[in-house]
Amino acid sequence: MEKVIYALWRRADQPREAFNQRLRTEVAPQLATTPGVRGVRVNLSDAAVERAAALRHTATQPPIDAVVQVWVDVSHTQFRAPVDTLLSAATANLAAWLVTESEVIRNQLHPAREGERTAGWSQVCFLQRPDNLTQQQWLAAWHGLHTQVAIDTQANFEYVQNTVVRPLLGDALPYAAIVEECFPTDAMDNPAVFFDAVGDDEKFRRNTAAMAESCARFIDFNKIDVIPTSQYDIRKIR
Repeated sequence: MEKVIYALWRRADQPREAFNQRLRTEVAPQLATTPGVRGVRVNLSDAAVERAAALRHTATQPPIDAVVQVWVDVSHTQFRAPVDTLLSAATANLAAWLVTESEVIRNQLHPAREGERTAGWSQVCFLQRPDNLTQQQWLAAWHGLHTQVAIDTQANFEYVQNTVVRPLLGDALPYAAIVEECFPTDAMDNPAVFFDAVGDDEKFRRNTAAMAESCARFIDFNKIDVIPTSQYDIRKIR
């Protein structure tokens, strides 16, 4: 089984809510019944995550409107074509990457239910490798050093690292990784909740400093997209 992540852009004349609704209630269920598809997750920038607007960071222009994650038997173009066709019909543009998935924190606190919005909210980050780091150095900083920092300093109840293998479709930017983390609802606009330090100013300072230092090792902040989303598991992997 392989995993493909799509970035989607809506048409300029299409209202965001109509775009989201079509993806969630029409396109994603069709993907879920497509032969060779094992799982479908949709991440939408919708009204439920408006509180997190200040956390959005955009390097890609135009900004990414939605993310679709698909687990398939085979990602080769001819086998993936039905998925590409369904998504293309609902978007102005899309890009796709083949990734390897590391489920660092499995969502056991608020397990997703098929077709329903997962509790809290999901932060999806698209990362490009800084020019001053080799692939080996970058992975050592991210996987080897940063992973435990992210676990220790945040209130994330799901943490998935997707390392990009190669671009598959469209004008795919040279992303090196796509990360998804789920947080409690109040983490959208309360940094103390985000950094798991409610009522503890010293822990908040310690956690934010540790996170900032760790991120600086492997992230080029001029080449990162951070997208607050609502997560929908349309079909769990099976």
